[in-house]
Amino acid sequence: MARAPNYRRFNTLLIANRGEIACRVIRTARAMGLRTVAVYSEADRDALHVAIADEAVLIGPAPARDSYLDIGKVIAAARRSGAEGVHPGYGFLSENPAFAQACADAGLVFVGPTAAMMTAMGSKSNAKALMEKAGVPLVPGYHGEAQDDATLQGAANRIGYPVLVKASAGGGGRGMRIARKAGELAAALASARREAQAAFGDERMLIEKYVENPRHIEVQVIGDTHGNLLSLFDRECTLQRRHQKVIEEAPSPTLNAARRDTVCEAARKAAGAVNYVGAGTVEFVSDGKEVFFIEMNTRLQVEHPVTELITGIDLVEWQLRVAFGEKLPLAQDRIVMKGHAIEARVYAENPNRNFMPSVGRITTWRTPPEIDGLRIDSGYRKGDTVSPHYDAMLAKVIAWAETRDAAISRLARALDGIDVRGVVTNVPFLSALATHTDVRANAIDTGFIERHLTDLTGMSAAPGETELAGAVAGIMQVEREASRTDAASPWRTAGWMPVGRRQRQFVFRHGQSEHEVILVYGNGPSQLRVGDKDIAFAFEPDEAEDITLTLDGMRSRIVFVVDGREVYVRTRNGRFALHWVDPFGGDDEEQANEDRIIAPLPGIVVALLAQEGAVLEKGAPILTLEVMKMEQTLRAPYAGTLKTIRCKVGDIVQEGVELAEIEPAA
Repeated sequence: MARAPNYRRFNTLLIANRGEIACRVIRTARAMGLRTVAVYSEADRDALHVAIADEAVLIGPAPARDSYLDIGKVIAAARRSGAEGVHPGYGFLSENPAFAQACADAGLVFVGPTAAMMTAMGSKSNAKALMEKAGVPLVPGYHGEAQDDATLQGAANRIGYPVLVKASAGGGGRGMRIARKAGELAAALASARREAQAAFGDERMLIEKYVENPRHIEVQVIGDTHGNLLSLFDRECTLQRRHQKVIEEAPSPTLNAARRDTVCEAARKAAGAVNYVGAGTVEFVSDGKEVFFIEMNTRLQVEHPVTELITGIDLVEWQLRVAFGEKLPLAQDRIVMKGHAIEARVYAENPNRNFMPSVGRITTWRTPPEIDGLRIDSGYRKGDTVSPHYDAMLAKVIAWAETRDAAISRLARALDGIDVRGVVTNVPFLSALATHTDVRANAIDTGFIERHLTDLTGMSAAPGETELAGAVAGIMQVEREASRTDAASPWRTAGWMPVGRRQRQFVFRHGQSEHEVILVYGNGPSQLRVGDKDIAFAFEPDEAEDITLTLDGMRSRIVFVVDGREVYVRTRNGRFALHWVDPFGGDDEEQANEDRIIAPLPGIVVALLAQEGAVLEKGAPILTLEVMKMEQTLRAPYAGTLKTIRCKVGDIVQEGVELAEIEPAA
């Protein structure tokens, strides 16, 4: 017989998660005097959350299904470590009612709602039925039990296109596809089911009328075991890509005070339908006139820090106090909103390659100090490895200020101060998005990023004098440190010589263009020749291990990273990745085999979308890989015939492996 949850005080907390959220929970738990226990997979042996916890337990190999998603292993880790409570974080098992019940059956306090509440609200279909009874407005749709294609096709036809195909379980934008006409529904269902099964172990679907140009608004709620249920204001999460939130803010700039009160009341009514206990989020979609319930997330949200910054409430602390069986510390009328907060999610992904996830070892990790309203929540540091097995989020950058405009400016400046190397990140994309005039004006909807993608992901401008000079200075600084020149030596002046003058040529490649710089040095001040212009040149390292560069008397701070022949420079004009061309011609890049489809990252082949011998148009889908729990479809680079397929569904492939070959059209 299943045991009822037993909310009570405990002293040891196991965090059943990894990365940023595990680190964030550990910080608050330790501040509350709790002993913390981390769990980790073989891929995460050296991860940050493992290092900062009081203890850590290995729970299995790298794949999440064999470690972080294995309920038995997590429960065993709690017993082995002496943990009395379990915090699920978000993702993984956080909305799995079987896990919540397994914790209760093992005598552990689950920091969250009961299994019954999770079952009622965690299934989008069940939740919509409950909301219908409670009188909460719903988007027209189908959320029935029948899951055969004919039933779903009939429902979509009745609702009218476009429709949104959506996983009944889980969240995070996974298992969601848009079908704009009847002929697109079958493919949308197949792809969404595969992704939902991989992410949540549940391929059930629901169908909703797709609201054109919608806004995404949500309300933070929290309830205790004494019947108190509060709303902590609203958040705007409209800036999304692939149904995945990118930038979130609180409060919503779309709502006035009256509409805010209405939406928050609807959220409390929704959570009250199951007498909700713990932290959760009620999500709504708006067409600009009406607001419709879409789902409830029965866990902490990624974007919870923006609510914390405008209310001064530590939501993890309140989660733990509820789990202890305590009453919520404040009544509804005592919760006060102050200022505005905005958050950006930093991912290891390449915006210029269709946001393909990036994996590898982080060789540089630098973030600005957390002062003046700035907060950075991260689960990574220099030397850590970004694995292909898990979500690619590295950090969250959150800024608070008295006004929305000031908060956006503070966020933009913080993003400008982030330098991560070793993997590709979306930081330049986030900077472009945060400073876009329409974002500042709140002239956005959930399709905004897709419409403006070209502008937001465009290549940086060509390097100018400052960037080229910074690259030269960076190389010379690295060479200087390698030679271990005495600190008092005159050689610390760039290229100083007792007599005579010499020249040194540098050639940097940026994109398809090359830029030549001549350093003239020796007895007297150094100069750079860029094109037909001579510039007085000097530099010195500063306390932050960067460079203070002086060009014709103009001083500026330059951030640089030199990794072999790759030179990264950040100046006031932005970030620039330059290739330092080998003067002896030893680094000519091999031409890619464009007739071959290569795995861009390690992944699992989940679908073959074309057959050998098929005649393909440019852009035609060939196969689909699952990478970091997201599907990536590889397409024909040009028109031709699919000559060979070298993989099958279920194959685990490594980066760089040839998967298919195309014969170009004559």
